[in-house]
This record gives sequence, structure tokens and C-alpha cells, in this order.
Amino acid sequence: MGFERPINRALLTMEHYALGIDIGGTTTTFGVVSKQGEIIFEEEIKTKDYETANLLLAQIHTILSEKSLIENLLGIGIGAPNGNSKTGQIEFAPNLQWKGIVAICKIAEDIFLRPAILINDANAAAIGEKMFGAARNCENFVSITLGTGLGSGVFINNELVEGQHGFAGEFGHIRVIPQGRLCGCGRKGCLETYASSTGVVKTLNEWTVDNLSLKKKYKNFHAHDIFNAAQNGDDLCMKIVNYTAEILGNALADFACFSDPQMYVLFGGIAQSGDFFTEKVNQHMEANLLKVLENKIQIVTSQLHHQNAAVLGTAASIFWRSIKKA
Repeated sequence: MGFERPINRALLTMEHYALGIDIGGTTTTFGVVSKQGEIIFEEEIKTKDYETANLLLAQIHTILSEKSLIENLLGIGIGAPNGNSKTGQIEFAPNLQWKGIVAICKIAEDIFLRPAILINDANAAAIGEKMFGAARNCENFVSITLGTGLGSGVFINNELVEGQHGFAGEFGHIRVIPQGRLCGCGRKGCLETYASSTGVVKTLNEWTVDNLSLKKKYKNFHAHDIFNAAQNGDDLCMKIVNYTAEILGNALADFACFSDPQMYVLFGGIAQSGDFFTEKVNQHMEANLLKVLENKIQIVTSQLHHQNAAVLGTAASIFWRSIKKA
């Protein structure tokens, strides 16, 4: 087992709380969350220690039962790679040892005797932002996660947009550079190959490939190193940050034509640079917006950076569903 957060017993007087489970290829993090967005209990276990999803979820149930955290559980929100929100199944996830189709929601419901929801990480982040973060009073917004890839969750008229097959809002796979960088999805020029942590490093590598002294200077630089160097006046890194902001800002201007958001909420390592980055993105977005949308859309950073957004987001999906059903 990994870390364990002490139980906040004062919050257990809440009538209901939700369980959020974030299943990764290496570790699974789970936590019990109150309706106010307080993580009452949180723990991490090794995914690879459990040969089946049944065994992993049974272990989580055992841990929570021992701490008397089952009785007032409203439901379980689950995030997992290759999760299909429409079927409640993990489908052929390459980074999990559980092969084929795994009916994760049914397994969870059989073990916990509570309803379960499977939700992708980008939509979970959007719901977490809606319930507990920067978008609490916002009906139309787009949450954008700038991590290894680029994910997004879209709210329009206070509804999460999922689409016919559950894949709506794949903003990272909008193509921004014709025949550009090869993306993991198999296409070329996708936004996430430029405006993600991975994309920023690719830009650095491309711009230094023919200069041995620069390659040596910036060897082993990660995205946060590039942003830190830019903030400290490094000329090349500043150019990379500006280039990234230009591509993202232009894409946000185009996407606004579709969703007409009140705000964009940026989350992830790059976004943690705060105003240093968002102001540059905003400048490029405003320069390319439709006239009728100028000066009407905010770009803000997430309020969930210093918390476990995956646990909060998956748990928030349970609260959000209960609100929508009311």
C-alpha cells in the first residue's frame, strides 16, 4: 500500500458521501469525498497487485469497511483508461493487466451494493471543477487538462456533453497543424502534440535538434523546467512558451465558435504557471475570436491543483448525477 490520509471524523456526520476511484496502470487511488468537496479519507494501492478487477475492488471495500466508511456511501465514481461511460466497461485497456472487456461498474455494484458510474478523466475533471472548483457558478465552460496529453470536458447549458458514443469533447484531437506531428491517436497535427507537457518538450527537441550546444544545455528538460526557465528569462524557453500559448489560444478561439463558453478552465502541470501562461493564451485567443465573442470569455486556472483532482472528479460525478435526477 501507499500513502493513507487520516479520516476526518468531523465530516462523517454528513448524510451522504461518495467514493471516487482512479484506476491507473501502476496505482489505483481512491477516496471518500463529502458533498462540500472535502476528502475525508484517501489511500493508494498498487493496481498490478490484483489479478482481476474483482480482487482490487474487494480490497477497497475491505479497507473502507474496516474504517466504517461504507454505510452512508451514496455511490461510486470510477475513472479508468479505455473506460466506456455508456456501457460501464473498461474495453481493451493496453496499460492494464486485465485484458479484454471488464464490466467494472457491475463488479463495483455487486461488491458495494451501490450505484457506480464510469467516467473518463477529462469529464471527471470538468465535473470536479463544476462541483468544487472554478466553475461552481458557471453553466457554460470547458475544462482543459494539459498533462501528458490534452483532455477536455464540456458543459453547455449546465449539462455535461458526452455525445452519442461518450467521446464528445476530444479537444486534444482537433488538428491544428496540417500534416504536423504524429499523435498517439494515429493522426497528424493534433492539438495535444503541441499544447501538452509532452508537446512542449517535443517543441524544445525540434528547435534544438541541429544545435549540439543547445541540446546539451537543455538535456533532460521536462515541461516544468521549460516554463521555469522562461519565467527566469531564458530566451529560447520563452519563445517555446509563447509558441505553445499561440497554438492553444488560436484553438480556444475556434472552439468558442462551437460551445460559446463563459470560461475555459486550465488544469495540469503547464497551467500551474498561472497568469504567466494564461495571459499569453488569452492574448492569442482574443486576437482570433469572433467579434461577437470578444472580451466575453475568461481563461482561468483550476482551483483543484493542490488536491487529488482525479478522486474529487470521480466522486463528484456521483453527486452531480444525484443533483440532475432531483
